Amino acid sequence: MKALVVVCHPAADSFNHALAEAVRAAWTSAGCDVVFHDLYAEGFDPLLSASEARGTSTADKTVAAHIAELRACDLLAVIHPNCWGAPPAMMKGWIDRVFAPEAAYTFAKGVDNGDDPIGLLRTRAALILNTGNTPAEREKNHFGDPLDHIWRRCILEFCGVKHVSRALFGVVATSSRDERRAWLEQAGKMAREMWELAL
Repeated sequence: MKALVVVCHPAADSFNHALAEAVRAAWTSAGCDVVFHDLYAEGFDPLLSASEARGTSTADKTVAAHIAELRACDLLAVIHPNCWGAPPAMMKGWIDRVFAPEAAYTFAKGVDNGDDPIGLLRTRAALILNTGNTPAEREKNHFGDPLDHIWRRCILEFCGVKHVSRALFGVVATSSRDERRAWLEQAGKMAREMWELAL
């Protein structure tokens, strides 16, 4: 089984990276062929070109490789912090460039006229892990948990991924070592559950 893990956080020693490593370890121990990307460490270019914005296939070899890995994966994990209710800028650029038309989705008439999309991804299950400093109750009741809507409905379901699991870990800034250890265990457990679901 092929798995793709993508983490986006500027600090290499962040808790986001620890979560990504927990997922990678779980899927590696399950026998998956895991491709791992640290967008900041790799210097991923998040800037969508004018031709890409118009639906033309990318001329960027790195982006093309990421698209191929996304299209090939059975399991997908994305890990990043909550930035104003959205993914951080580099992750948003990765989404814009990699979840590309005619790669991740298409339309029956071949052009977006506002009709229903046709998802093209073969990904069986996706795991989205986010960190934040807003208490979970306030995130849900006051803000409506926009990251869940973005990933679950606006991106993954749009592109044909039927099984999506997500967790928001926080408050990270005031968390204890025991809390972070429990969250890492939870991330590993969720990864194993998604692997079983994808079998």
